[in-house]
Amino acid sequence: MKKIINSAKAPASIGPYNHSVAVGDLLFVSGQIPFNQATETLVTSGIQDETKQVMENLKFILTDAGFTFEQVVKATIFIRDMNNFSLINEIYGSYFNMETAPARECVQVERLPRDVNVEISVIAHK
Repeated sequence: MKKIINSAKAPASIGPYNHSVAVGDLLFVSGQIPFNQATETLVTSGIQDETKQVMENLKFILTDAGFTFEQVVKATIFIRDMNNFSLINEIYGSYFNMETAPARECVQVERLPRDVNVEISVIAHK
């Protein structure tokens, strides 16, 4: 049976989806963009700040679901400009232990919701 888990600290959904869905020992977390729910503003002060906000949004959801970044087994990163990869990777990597970092892919896309520069989704396992 699936369990829906939303976080009041993460940006409210702008469509027919939830922040995360738990099924058994797995947690599927919807893609997060650099929106700061506390200030109700989109972070646009640079790709590193944007990535940090995305990772914090993921952290809010993981925490509310009883998970940590250590339990993330898969990540998907969507970026608008592959030239920002190293800057995104620097911030993204600071949330993981290199020896236990998840599998992932990074894809350049033409456009993301609200015209942001980065969106990340994860899957975690207990």
